[in-house]
Amino acid sequence: MGSILSSFLGGSSGEGSSESARVQAFHSSAEWQSHLNSLKESPKLMVIDFAASWCGPCKLMEPLVHKLADEYADVSFAKIDVDELRDAAQEFKVQAMPTFVLMKGGKEVDRVIGAKKDELEKKIVEYRATS
Repeated sequence: MGSILSSFLGGSSGEGSSESARVQAFHSSAEWQSHLNSLKESPKLMVIDFAASWCGPCKLMEPLVHKLADEYADVSFAKIDVDELRDAAQEFKVQAMPTFVLMKGGKEVDRVIGAKKDELEKKIVEYRATS
């Protein structure tokens, strides 16, 4: 009933309601490698969200990631499903979900493991400010 009422009032409901066009999801290794290579020389901060569709904490963090992507337009956000792109998860030695890898100039500068909202935002603010 709430979703029906929400749709009448112009709100969105169900899946996709927390989606942001600023979080780029990758579904092929070639597409991901091309994106990663294009940012290797960039001083821009990139946050890579390694998640899985079955992961509860990942789903909990998803609205925050989209909010942060909208809030920090100068930061690049990427999402990798570890089951879909296993090679990318192995390359970054991801062992738990969610894992957020922060990169600058093609190098990892930090990471946040787990659904740690405050820590993730704090590190984004910290690393986007440094050149």
